[in-house]
Amino acid sequence: MRARRSAPAGISWIAAERAVVARARRRVGVLVGLAVTVLVTSVGGVCYGVLVRGQERQIERELAYTASQGDPSGPPGCTWLFLLHDGRLVTGRVPAPPGFPLTGALETTAATRTSSTTVIERNGTVYHVLTQPRGDDVIQAIFDARYQLADRRHLLLALAVAELVGLLAAIASGLLVGRLAVAPLAEALARQRRFITDVSHELRTPIAQVHTRAQVLARRAGNAGVPADYRTELDRLVGTTRRLGEVVNDLLLSARLAAVPGDQPATAPVDLAELAETAVVAETDRAGEQGVTLTLDRPDEPLPVPGVESALRRVISELLTNALTHTPAGGRIDVTVHRPADGDVAELVVADTGSGFDPADRIFDRFHSGVGPERRHAGLGLALLREVVTGHGGTIDARSHPGQGARFAVRLPLRSSPAPSVTRLPGPTTVDR
Repeated sequence: MRARRSAPAGISWIAAERAVVARARRRVGVLVGLAVTVLVTSVGGVCYGVLVRGQERQIERELAYTASQGDPSGPPGCTWLFLLHDGRLVTGRVPAPPGFPLTGALETTAATRTSSTTVIERNGTVYHVLTQPRGDDVIQAIFDARYQLADRRHLLLALAVAELVGLLAAIASGLLVGRLAVAPLAEALARQRRFITDVSHELRTPIAQVHTRAQVLARRAGNAGVPADYRTELDRLVGTTRRLGEVVNDLLLSARLAAVPGDQPATAPVDLAELAETAVVAETDRAGEQGVTLTLDRPDEPLPVPGVESALRRVISELLTNALTHTPAGGRIDVTVHRPADGDVAELVVADTGSGFDPADRIFDRFHSGVGPERRHAGLGLALLREVVTGHGGTIDARSHPGQGARFAVRLPLRSSPAPSVTRLPGPTTVDR
């Protein structure tokens, strides 16, 4: 089974697993922080609303009392009174703020005998103006709310400080809660990997023994003149045990890719062009037996990439095996190794004229069931192959359409480019399409 085009920077399964754990931690932390922030903001908003509402009611009561009982000659502090008596304006001894009284409101109330309340922002403060009839006269009370505004500013400053402290506490508590909450998930994933490793190691030897014995039986059956249908079943048994061994090897590879960095071998310069030539030479006879033309185009100079030679050799070999498996007689497989002009990378391209694959198939996903009438199933091979490539700091790209062949491109950073100091070492694997 082949793969559709992958993202330029594919993420390995292990990296994706770690990303899931980190994302879960961040999500829990953000939710806890958001909850604390919303709580502090809500409490602050309620306090501010209660303060503002209380001040407004206090101002209304003071204005109403002053307008009904106050004397223009001696009003309470922060309050001015103006009395319109027989068309004559009576003021107090304290000078009024600029722009007062509101003569228009006085004249309107005198004509309509209705009360009016006005809020005016002026002189860097806010004035509440109540104009109402009092007997045959009209009185206008003005209240300066500068002290109430100062109280509000002080409260807002206190709330801002409390919000900042609450936000810092929310971040700290969110990170702590996120780590504690996700710790069981991380531990479960680690146990799962250890279980896979242990089971794979335990199964490897008996499976190898069964496969060997099945091969011996099949060979003896051929020499002993056993009926053809029996020999066919024995051949199927040999193939089944071989595939079972490949699955176990893939599981071991996955577990080794998940190992801690200290357990991994250091990288060394590897000539990708030389590796490709060696792999092509090794597959030339097989290609000739199948009637497939196999070509190589490589530069004369080496293309050194930092990596593990055995792992990169396996990547190239499995891509060639994959192409040979799905290219019929008369087909063609072209292997190209070069240095693209758009970066300090080395690119290996394996293109064939085989059966191709549906672009909708996500066969870089583990055990993905393909689309279309054939619904080909993907095992671990391509997923692990991508892990090897991304473990070397590279990318793998696959393009195709059914019946139009396939093109796999592997890009790896050259030795002069920044590269991972440690490469994840893969074990044996088989790429299936």
